[in-house]
Amino acid sequence: MWTWLASLIGGPIVSGLINAYKAKLDAANTRDRIAADLAAKEIEAEIATRAQASGIIIAEQGRWYTAIIRPLLAFPLIIYFWKVIVWDKVLGWGSTDPLSGMIADWAGMILTAYVGGRSIEKVARIFKR
Repeated sequence: MWTWLASLIGGPIVSGLINAYKAKLDAANTRDRIAADLAAKEIEAEIATRAQASGIIIAEQGRWYTAIIRPLLAFPLIIYFWKVIVWDKVLGWGSTDPLSGMIADWAGMILTAYVGGRSIEKVARIFKR
């Protein structure tokens, strides 16, 4: 009698719990799949947006008045470094005061951006792949 009662109660209850758990797993897998699809579409949209922004920057740099800004900022530093290195150190014909204060900070930032900017772009492209 106990066996019959256990099989009567256990069979439908256990199979019902198993079916409910399977339905829950299917729903979670569907939800995860949808979330993954949405994430992939969002990443693709971000890549497209960045490519479009890059195209705009390239188009703007094609004009002389937008492309000349970086060289104009670097030109005074080039003159200063050449004077210090060639005139003062190599030829020994003078001495130049060192840059100080905010001008020294600006010079460091400009030099880092001008020389290191392209390297940073290359590293970013490597990580993007």
